[in-house]
Amino acid sequence: MTNTAIGVKDLRKSFKSTEVLKGVDFAVKRGEIFALLGSNGAGKTTIVNILATLLKPDEGTAEVCGFDVLREPSKVRASISLTGQFAAVDGMLTGRENLILIAKLRDDKKPAETADALLERFGLTGVANRRADTYSGGMARRLDIAMSLVGHAAVIFLDEPTTGLDPEMRLEVWKTVKELSGSGTTILLTTQYLEEAEQLADRIAILHEGKIIATGTLDELKKSFPPIRVEYIEKQPTLEEIFLAIVGKKEIVK
Repeated sequence: MTNTAIGVKDLRKSFKSTEVLKGVDFAVKRGEIFALLGSNGAGKTTIVNILATLLKPDEGTAEVCGFDVLREPSKVRASISLTGQFAAVDGMLTGRENLILIAKLRDDKKPAETADALLERFGLTGVANRRADTYSGGMARRLDIAMSLVGHAAVIFLDEPTTGLDPEMRLEVWKTVKELSGSGTTILLTTQYLEEAEQLADRIAILHEGKIIATGTLDELKKSFPPIRVEYIEKQPTLEEIFLAIVGKKEIVK
């Protein structure tokens, strides 16, 4: 069995006259947390939607767990879970009912127990029996993430998952992501929080103007730049400085 969970080659996508993806290539190993960084409009969500079979590419190939997203979409969907940028919960159902529904769809043998455990993990036990359309934005986001963790998906796509969450819940999501990776789940994370990528990612790819312009571990990206010195103290560049320098937005201060 190949060690590659996600493979993307020469991926291209345009919307009318706007070319969003201009030949994207990357691979994600099984059990890896892979962070895709980029500014708004860089094409991060487009890549996730293609990999999740929600959008067809114009050119190139993409495989998830060895299944081609165009030729074998049903097998891809059976292997993945997705949390998009906006919470996708059923407002007519309670939080608990949302989780039980997903658990049943994923053939969970104990859907009620699974729902209760996730409600507790994400601090939603007190509102479990309220309709989801009465939830605040942050609460709905937490429920959405909890729903994506039902079952045993081999690959989880998290598209800016902690947007709108308070710092405490953001740390809880980070802890959960690390636990999932530790158990062998592959995670592709898109984020605009550079600290999030620093904390979680095994490897990082920077997407700029429709292309991957740098890929590597945080240490590998740091080594692309000379050591920075302020008086007599050596200072390593932060991921934010590396990102801004690579996309040409800012010079690293020497």
